[in-house]
Amino acid sequence: MLSDIERKVLRIIGNYSVGRRRTPTVDELCIKTGRSRGGIMTVLEVLAREEYIEWQRSSPDNMTVLESWERKGPGTWQAR
Repeated sequence: MLSDIERKVLRIIGNYSVGRRRTPTVDELCIKTGRSRGGIMTVLEVLAREEYIEWQRSSPDNMTVLESWERKGPGTWQAR
């Protein structure tokens, strides 16, 4: 399960990739979220580890969206 900031960054990245046909830079994510560069880098590491995005710290502005919505785990409530 993603934290609120992880979910927020994932949605920003997903929306950017659809609306602007590119992913946002780390600096753009800092502006959109109000977080520091270090904080965003930590969030991107988690999203990459959880396989929501492909990303490497060595080239922080290059990312590929694998899934733009949080996965629902077993036992989570879903509206019908």
